[in-house]
Amino acid sequence: MGQTLSQIETETEYGRNSIVNKLIGSFIVVAVIGWFASVFLTAVHFYALPMIDSPGSLDGSIAVLGSEWAYIGPIPLAMLGAGYYLTMMVLGGLWLQTKDQRIELPIIVITVTGLLASAYFVYLQLVPIGEICPFCMLSAAATTTLFSIELIVKYIGGGTAAPPVDGVRIWPMLFVGTILMTVVAMYGVTLAPIPTEPVLDTPFWA
Repeated sequence: MGQTLSQIETETEYGRNSIVNKLIGSFIVVAVIGWFASVFLTAVHFYALPMIDSPGSLDGSIAVLGSEWAYIGPIPLAMLGAGYYLTMMVLGGLWLQTKDQRIELPIIVITVTGLLASAYFVYLQLVPIGEICPFCMLSAAATTTLFSIELIVKYIGGGTAAPPVDGVRIWPMLFVGTILMTVVAMYGVTLAPIPTEPVLDTPFWA
C-alpha cells in the first residue's frame, strides 16, 4: 500500500526534527573541540614560552604563539579563544534545551565575529609570520564549522523546528566533556615536543 500524503509529511517533519537536534548537538561538540585547542595553546603560552629566550626566532607553532600578533596587551589570543568557545558551549546547550529563538541571534553574531577573526589569524600565519600553528588552524576550522552549522539550522527552520531536549541529557555530558578535554590539553602540553630551553635570567611569571 502506498503512503498517504499525511504520512509522507509526518515522516519528513520527523526527519527534519531529528536532524536539527543532531546539528545543534554537533555544534556543542565542535565548541568543546575548539575549547580543547584554545586551552592547549593558552597552556603553551604560560608553560613553554616563558622558558624560551626568543620564541619569535623559532619556527612552527612557537613562532606563531611568540609573535607580536599573538596578544592583545598582556592577554594571549588563545585565552580569548577559550572564552569564545566556552560561550558557544553554554549558548549551544541553552539552544538545545530551550529552543528559544532569542538565543539564535547572539550565536550568529558571535560566530560571524569568530569567523572573521579566524580568517585574519590565518592570514597572519600565512603572510606576516610565515609559519603555521596546527592547533590555531584547528581552532579556525572549529569556528568555521560552528558558523556553518548555525546557518544550516537556520536554513531548515531554526532550532524551533525540533522539540527541546531535557537538560539532564545535556549539561552533565557537557561538563564531563569539558573537564576531560581540559585535562587532556594540559597534559598534552607536557608531552608536546616544545623547545623549552630555560632562560635563567627570566622568571616564569615575567
